Amino acid sequence: MAGIYIHVPFCKTRCIYCDFYSTTQINKKRAYVETVKRELVLRKNYLRNEELERPFIDTVYFGGGTPSQLDFGEIEDILSCIYKEYAVSPNAEITIECNPDDLNVEACKRLSVLFNRFSIGIQSFNEGQLRFIKRRHTAEQAIDAVKCCKEAGIHNISVDLIYGFPRQTVREWEADIEQVLELHVPHISAYALIYEEETLLWKYKEQNIVSEIDENLSIDMYNSLIDHLKAAGYEHYEISNFAKPGFISRHNSSYWRNVPYLGCGPSAHSYDGKSRQWNIADVDLYIKGVNSCFCAEDMTSAQWFEREELDLYTRYNDFVLTTLRTIWGMDLGLLEVNFGRQLTDYCLKMAEKHLRAGTLEVEIVEKGKNKEQTSRGLLKLTRRGLFLSDGIISDLLYIDD
Repeated sequence: MAGIYIHVPFCKTRCIYCDFYSTTQINKKRAYVETVKRELVLRKNYLRNEELERPFIDTVYFGGGTPSQLDFGEIEDILSCIYKEYAVSPNAEITIECNPDDLNVEACKRLSVLFNRFSIGIQSFNEGQLRFIKRRHTAEQAIDAVKCCKEAGIHNISVDLIYGFPRQTVREWEADIEQVLELHVPHISAYALIYEEETLLWKYKEQNIVSEIDENLSIDMYNSLIDHLKAAGYEHYEISNFAKPGFISRHNSSYWRNVPYLGCGPSAHSYDGKSRQWNIADVDLYIKGVNSCFCAEDMTSAQWFEREELDLYTRYNDFVLTTLRTIWGMDLGLLEVNFGRQLTDYCLKMAEKHLRAGTLEVEIVEKGKNKEQTSRGLLKLTRRGLFLSDGIISDLLYIDD
């Protein structure tokens, strides 16, 4: 199994916190669509399985940017190419990210022919906070977008929220949580506001226009999020992600479970288990580079992406970074099989102080019955460890002096 990610870089306006590659050059959409289709053809061997004529795809994800800025026909063109060149599972999860103001009942009904999962970037229901981060929609439009999806027969809906706005209170954040729970969506992603370099938000901070909230306040907000969503029946399956039973994001989970994926579009990343590859973050250079290779039928001189071969230690670090973020944790048996006794011993040694502190734990899972029963250890973050995850994970990484 594998996944395909399509990066759609187009936005009407740019949010002040976003550091993903995007552009407001909507006039380049048609050229972009044709180029993505050509990249899909050029790179169909990237996920090649020797036993299959075409790569087997279990998830497709249109992210951005704002994928809902593409016309229906443009989206359909890209998906038709995927279905033609790749073996897409009949029950594949096909997701599109949408802005609330791009959704009405008619748009949802049309898109539901192509997608079975919608991810809506709401971020907040507070009008002042929406204006601050320069979102185009209102709180009312956000609520209506979810209702439109349901009216169109779409029930696999995810909503994105942000907490930790300057001067935001816990009560204001809890109002957002209560509002999203009233919408009864099966998946919620919630992220602390991050001040990324080169963003307008970062510049505001540098100019002392805004300041980050206190760390303890951020922890209180995260605690409140976990408590409210768990009480409402959501499973906290990844640091920032919560789902009702049966609605865990299969595509995002594949990133944390070492499943290969192909990323197409400017700035999109790919992973095949042995290497990472990322496309140039420039729509013009991306279009020029892909089309040059397509016309020449030759990838050997491609200059629109970079590639990194992953050595043992880099793959070990990736394993630590991804597995410890999830409810499933790190399989210690798999750790030894994939990376050997030396790195397993290193990992356990570095984990000792966190195990003593109660921020990590080892869960023993029994498998089989009677004499055939075996057990395996899963290294996991505890509830306390969630708030310190960055530091804990960093301690377990292998740094070559």
